[in-house]
Amino acid sequence: MRTQLINGRILTPDGLRDDIVVIIDGDRILSVGPSDPSLDAETCDLDGGLLVPGFIDTQVNGGGGALFNADPSVETIATIGETHRRFGTTGFLPTLLSDDLEVVDRGIEAVEAAIHQGVPGVLGIHIEGPFLNLRRKGIHDASKFRVLEQDMIERLTRLRKGRTLITLAPEMTSPDLIRRLVTAGARVSAGHTDADHSTMRSAFAAGVTGVTHLFNAMPALQNRAPGVVGAALEDQQAWCGLIVDGHHVDPVVLKLGLRCRPLDRFMLVTDAMPSVGLKTDHFHLQGRRINVRDGVCTDDQGVLAGSDLDMATAFRNTIALLDVDLAAASTMASAAPAAFLGLAGERGRIAPGQIADLALLNDDLVVASTWISGRPSSSPADLGEPGDART
Repeated sequence: MRTQLINGRILTPDGLRDDIVVIIDGDRILSVGPSDPSLDAETCDLDGGLLVPGFIDTQVNGGGGALFNADPSVETIATIGETHRRFGTTGFLPTLLSDDLEVVDRGIEAVEAAIHQGVPGVLGIHIEGPFLNLRRKGIHDASKFRVLEQDMIERLTRLRKGRTLITLAPEMTSPDLIRRLVTAGARVSAGHTDADHSTMRSAFAAGVTGVTHLFNAMPALQNRAPGVVGAALEDQQAWCGLIVDGHHVDPVVLKLGLRCRPLDRFMLVTDAMPSVGLKTDHFHLQGRRINVRDGVCTDDQGVLAGSDLDMATAFRNTIALLDVDLAAASTMASAAPAAFLGLAGERGRIAPGQIADLALLNDDLVVASTWISGRPSSSPADLGEPGDART
């Protein structure tokens, strides 16, 4: 079945257009151009709304009350996906914080099954730890940390129907093991790390192509110690995740970072926790109470624990706080993470041949509806009330 999306403002790779239509054929975009009155297709009137590529979030711990670590199952993944779809996320990586390898096994099996069963939006798995540095543990449970060993590589990279992203501290392993992970098909990102500049340069050379939540859980840039941040800002190729919630990193620091390297090498992430999509003041993470106040998640000692952020809010914040225009914010929310995952050929843009993952926004940039693989949200009510979207 073909569907023609009309009467919208379409954000294309060439800019914003209000004189074209998008035609979806099955799960892909057939064409982006003039209307075809003779086309045998259903018509969907966008009523002047803004149509953007669906958001892709590579770091999603939970949502809708569900936490992937607590129950690494297809049902948990589906709940997380349904919740974040309300905020324009059409592709995501369910993310495990540092845990026992048996939990990682269950997470990989759950993602494999979710993709096989067609759970909307699942693109793979993000294994964030347990190969991290104790000095930069953040909210991670340090009792779960361990050293990466050669015999673990096949175990960690056995997912066959999606992407595997592994966050590790480069100084806690070796360039050779990083290369082996990459050769086995994983995307490797540096995070929760105390690496110096030289170690990070060696990690990039070994195949690290990402930096997990840049500026957080890593040493600050210093005049004689550029460290992880300095290496990341100096590098022009790796993709850096940013949590743009106004709490994790001061907007001034983010704006300075954006000036150092191409914008299409930054990607928005949420690091979302179960509180997203709920009105709750707490949840539990690996036996610890996490308090949720004013959009911030912390333990009783004040340590940040992921975020209460959704991608629609991250998108709006990027425009409002970082002086980034609509097109660039869309790149950071869609095209950049697609490229990081090696999916640029089929996701992240509104163009012929791309998977039809789309989000329709109103004038306040609040999500009105979505399409995942050409399938629309069945009704606006499925996305929740506009007031549920954080501002």
